[in-house]
Amino acid sequence: MLTLHDKRTFLVNGVPVFDAPELDAGEGRSKTIAHSILSSHDRGADGENLRLRFDSLISHDITYVGIIQTAKGSGLERFPVPYVMTNCHNSLCAVGGTINADDHAFGLSAARKYGGIFVPPSFAVIHQYAREELAGCGRMILGSDSHTRYGALGTMGVGEGGPEIVKQLLEATYDVAYPRTVLVYLTGAPRRGVGPQDVAIALCGATYKNNFVQNSVLEFVGPGVRNLPMDFRIGVDVMTTETACLSSVWQTDELVEEYYTVHGRPQDYKKLTPGEGACYDACVEIDLDRIEPMIALPFHPSEAYTVRELKANLTDILRQTEKSAEAKFKGKVKLDLLGKVKNGNLYVDQGVIAGCSGGMYDNIAEAAAILESGGIGNGSFGLTVYPPSLPVAMELMASGVTQRLTAMGAVFKPCFCGPCFGAGDVPMNGGLSIRHCTRNFPNREGSKPADGQLSAVALMDARSIAATARNGGVLTGADEIDYAPPAPVERKYDRSPYDKRVYNGWGDPHPEEELRLGPNITEWPAIPALRENLVLELASVLRDPVTTTDELIPSGDTSSYRSNPLKLATFALSRRDPGYVARANRIAERGRGEPDEELLKAYEKLGVTDAENTAFASAVFANRPGDGSAREQAASCQRVLGGAANICYEYATKRYRSNCINWGMLPFNLDQGTDFPYGVGDLVYIPGIRAAVEAGVREVPAKVLSGDRVDEITLKLPELTRKEREIILTGCLMNWYASSRKSR
Repeated sequence: MLTLHDKRTFLVNGVPVFDAPELDAGEGRSKTIAHSILSSHDRGADGENLRLRFDSLISHDITYVGIIQTAKGSGLERFPVPYVMTNCHNSLCAVGGTINADDHAFGLSAARKYGGIFVPPSFAVIHQYAREELAGCGRMILGSDSHTRYGALGTMGVGEGGPEIVKQLLEATYDVAYPRTVLVYLTGAPRRGVGPQDVAIALCGATYKNNFVQNSVLEFVGPGVRNLPMDFRIGVDVMTTETACLSSVWQTDELVEEYYTVHGRPQDYKKLTPGEGACYDACVEIDLDRIEPMIALPFHPSEAYTVRELKANLTDILRQTEKSAEAKFKGKVKLDLLGKVKNGNLYVDQGVIAGCSGGMYDNIAEAAAILESGGIGNGSFGLTVYPPSLPVAMELMASGVTQRLTAMGAVFKPCFCGPCFGAGDVPMNGGLSIRHCTRNFPNREGSKPADGQLSAVALMDARSIAATARNGGVLTGADEIDYAPPAPVERKYDRSPYDKRVYNGWGDPHPEEELRLGPNITEWPAIPALRENLVLELASVLRDPVTTTDELIPSGDTSSYRSNPLKLATFALSRRDPGYVARANRIAERGRGEPDEELLKAYEKLGVTDAENTAFASAVFANRPGDGSAREQAASCQRVLGGAANICYEYATKRYRSNCINWGMLPFNLDQGTDFPYGVGDLVYIPGIRAAVEAGVREVPAKVLSGDRVDEITLKLPELTRKEREIILTGCLMNWYASSRKSR
């Protein structure tokens, strides 16, 4: 299905050519679509270290309050580019009384005050609104959600933490080393029963665990592109986030042109195609003819199997998944998948087709076609559908798809992202849900293992979910069902709900108006600058291969507290290390006063000679932290609790490392293979850290006190730009902007 080529690749006469020494790689790199877009948005001078300004920005109601509060504290006067605030994450979270609606009132007041665009709750999920109203060929959009991907529409989307949105609002740049560009070459055409999620899961399975495309731009070209309808392309594209790539872009053609025309924006189309001899750093070949219905088992989209392979090896594969769950949850809760096997079949409890990946018109229409001659039945299995926007919901109603699916027992719900992050359709304890959504990380379905609850999600395409529903909950690939795919329909786009209810204040700020604050909306606490020396106490040590942002700060019901930094911080690591918050608070309290007798004895063992200029703070060690969501709270909660550093072998994503830096936390690395046998309560002393950061030193000596033993280790601070160093020195991005204003 997929072939990986970890070698320089040229596109010659529309075909990949590998290791061609006669071709000019330097010139070829400038012929990629990615290069043309990146270079047109680069405000830098050297072309190697990009300083990007984006055409528009977008956030949802988990993130925009903190972003605007941060920007306001840094001197924001007006939005310099279109900034859209959608309300698709906290719109149904029934937690904390009025606080969700208070956030929405804040967002509307901010749109009025600063000249923004406000999309009311239940009107559209963040990425569908961006596709319908913001995307344009050759544009770049920055979003504070990791699935900011609009490459199928010729738009490079980047998902980052809120501080990067703040930088753009304050007319600073997004700084990144020029990324690798990987060619994704498509041939063939999907067979009946195969959908975009099948291609996406296959791609994630082939590229995530080996870091093949990490922090790269994926460029989709090839003869197979023309065989994919727009909803199919969009469904593959949004899932590229799960490969850990930086962004994506596709060649454009008449179908893209038709999309913009249907959406009333024909002027936003232009043909994008790589030049002859375009050069890429690597290549992924996807033969669409050979893609089969896929499933991604808990707890990551890269746990990829064909449905055929899973069913042929059901016991062995499910037992391995159970073992992985036991290791992840330390045996505190048990995932029983084998108990769902009856007479050789795997029975699942729930199906969900949702949001920016699954809720597209074509997916839902084909699900209806598969269920046409059957129904869901009155057993335990249920099917829920979340359209991505009101215009799509209206189109589904006009064509009769909604009526047909409803008559078969499916339930339609509002335009809401909840099933993707654990705030909607939480399965029963021990339940297994199959979903066409973006993620199936632990707890993303909403269970709370710390409270003895555990359910799980497997990702599948809407077509196979419908086939499973038709089969009474028995796991079934859509290629096993005899059905007639729906006939193509003339797509229509009715934006009247947006015209009547979306507040579009772009270019028309009202600075005299006040922000509307609810009791849960609070300012950020004061963040200290970096001191001359630093002693870190390890407040949490995580040995898992990867630690997700959902484990660092849970999603789901905690989302309602995202506007209250101190309240939200009480949930940090709560589902992974429940004792972390208490330990971090104790360390922070200790660091605020004079060193006590016990700490002075530790300082003596470590060789601390200047206690007055030595900060005492907490740190988290994890092997590879930060996979998943772009939410900056994964870092800011640690900072609010007094955290000053992360120590790891590798950061899973650029965005999480950026979040650490923007919140003033030192992003330490260790060399791969270096032993780090230390545990909670051990102390790490880094003398002269401020001078080292000022000088851009890439290796700093440190000492570790573990029991009575003192070890010497080397911590690394690679690739810190001048601005990043200044942010860390001042304590956080807000402090950096405040100091910049004072110096002017």
